[in-house]
Amino acid sequence: MMSADTDAVGAVNQVELEEQTQLIHQVLDLQHTLEDLFARVEAVKEENMKLKSENQVLRHYLRNLMSSSHVFHYTKNKRM
Repeated sequence: MMSADTDAVGAVNQVELEEQTQLIHQVLDLQHTLEDLFARVEAVKEENMKLKSENQVLRHYLRNLMSSSHVFHYTKNKRM
């Protein structure tokens, strides 16, 4: 009878160990996914900053171009 109880306890422990192992693998997979997402967010932030900087340079260039061109100068409407 003692042997049957020992076998049952051993089977329960084995099932718990397998469940724990499975949970550990799931946690590690989620951790790797989170690390990948974090790296992607950082890459997108850097790209965003780069594009903002480029847009600022283009705005400045266009503003200077428009101010130096006679086509874009403001003219007053004169009534006759």
